[in-house]
Amino acid sequence: MTTSEDAKKVPAKDPWDLPDVSGLVVGVLGGTGDQGRGLAYRLAKAGQQVIIGSRAAERARAAAEELGLGIEGLDNAECARRSDIVIVAVPWDGHAKTLEALREELAGKLVVDCVNPLGFDKQGAYALKPEEGSAAQQAAALLPESRVTAAFHHLSAVLLSDPEVAEIDTDVMVLGEKRADTDVVQALAGRIPGMRGVYAGRLRNAHQVESLVANLISANRRYKAHAGLRVTDV
Repeated sequence: MTTSEDAKKVPAKDPWDLPDVSGLVVGVLGGTGDQGRGLAYRLAKAGQQVIIGSRAAERARAAAEELGLGIEGLDNAECARRSDIVIVAVPWDGHAKTLEALREELAGKLVVDCVNPLGFDKQGAYALKPEEGSAAQQAAALLPESRVTAAFHHLSAVLLSDPEVAEIDTDVMVLGEKRADTDVVQALAGRIPGMRGVYAGRLRNAHQVESLVANLISANRRYKAHAGLRVTDV
């Protein structure tokens, strides 16, 4: 027998029921660097419309022309204005300055921060902890009118940029405050063959995700590999 209370229950949403993001324009700030360039290449190859952003429009245009696949190259501000989703792939030492300068252009945008605050010394890579807690939390503090998420931290720039590599065998940890936003980023990650976006919590958990890159760098050096991550049982 079905009670009125049972009838009111809404079935749980399938966590793998993700939105169609194929029509969204993706901008990559820092798209002339290794990580940004690799992401731009993979997303464009998957059929996404991609714009590379750089402080110098000439550098962005040159990188876009070299990559092909319909990728455009613009200065950072125009890239942010023209994009639906903006991936932040700039060096850590320029992270705050870049975002402060683009606060207006990024207002209302879905921003995906993939920056890893790292230091290097004779013992190798080590994690830095920003005052805000993480690069993603710094981005959220600097961009109060944007929807900030964190993702794409653990990807090998070498594999991303290698046209001989057909699939990137890895999961992407996605963090954010609103499930609708993290769903979009998960779906975007899933556009790249072999890749899967996995929800990994709110932005307050971003530090350990960002800092794990230091461990992967150590593993890569030891085993001469391009290590990624897989989350089991989900």
